[in-house]
Amino acid sequence: MTDDNQFTAILLEQDGDSVNASIQTLDDDRLPEGDVTLAVNYSTLNYKDGLTLGGLGGLVRNYPHIPGIDCAGTVIASDSSDFKPGDQVIMTGWRFGEAHWGGLATKARVKGEWLVKLPDGMTLEHSMAIGTAGLTAMLAIMTLEEHGLKPDNKGDVLITGAAGGVGSIATAVLSGLGYRVAASTGRAETHDYLSALGASTIVDRAELAEAPRGPLASERWSGIIDNVGGDQLGNILTGLAYWGGCASVGNAGGIKFTATVIPFLLRGINLLGIDSNTCSIERRQVAWGRLAKELPTDKLESMINRVGLADTIDLGGKILQGQVRGRTVVDVNG
Repeated sequence: MTDDNQFTAILLEQDGDSVNASIQTLDDDRLPEGDVTLAVNYSTLNYKDGLTLGGLGGLVRNYPHIPGIDCAGTVIASDSSDFKPGDQVIMTGWRFGEAHWGGLATKARVKGEWLVKLPDGMTLEHSMAIGTAGLTAMLAIMTLEEHGLKPDNKGDVLITGAAGGVGSIATAVLSGLGYRVAASTGRAETHDYLSALGASTIVDRAELAEAPRGPLASERWSGIIDNVGGDQLGNILTGLAYWGGCASVGNAGGIKFTATVIPFLLRGINLLGIDSNTCSIERRQVAWGRLAKELPTDKLESMINRVGLADTIDLGGKILQGQVRGRTVVDVNG
């Protein structure tokens, strides 16, 4: 048991070329600088967390380090005029869990300007079931809407990597708003899961991996949320409808982009990069407010994998291998 001036955390320490993770009790004076201190209730496990836990990707440059790119909790000390003790808040972005000690701990200290107050109607646990993945999904939806996406547009909205965190939440939100969603996955065991979230059609990932015969295919997608990138991204753009938008949010398939200019010139399509890390607080607040209202609670519950802090170290590798679907919520006190 820790005293009031200590906290429990997963600490990453570097030993030569390897990175070791362990659960440790630390003194509060080791927390990084910031004007708001939180008692953390929940965090998450995302793809980036899998990388940091494995010492991969170059996301962490200074050790020792606490990973966890999201957290939600209660303010216990504040020098910020925007927050007071007792406020419930959400922390995502700003390289939290990468350049700054993160959320896989029972306490965190951050800049107040990074925080968003918990929206009405949302619990701390559900905010972490949403996390950076859900925020990214909503930012993608908002951006596509700003470029003309509407439920009555021609074609389905394609979501690639649909069984992951961003894809799952995007599927649930869009279907609830009346869109027809085509969810792409390479895992047959996730078909029922995606259908329950509201997907109208399941598209095999192998189909999208096939190079198109020409620079344009028939109009198939009214919009796209792409979590994969790589060669597949160039392939699917050929089937985007006139003036359609593709929100690109991930690059699990690689950062190389191969495409012709024909869809851009002859159909006027838009390729839209989504960065949830440093978007403005005002836009974050709008996105979180919409998530509180537009993401059905029953669908959100169906995505959640609940684990304790001790379970997270081994789960990191499984996330990198694509073995975890939906959203993993970490009860840091559990």
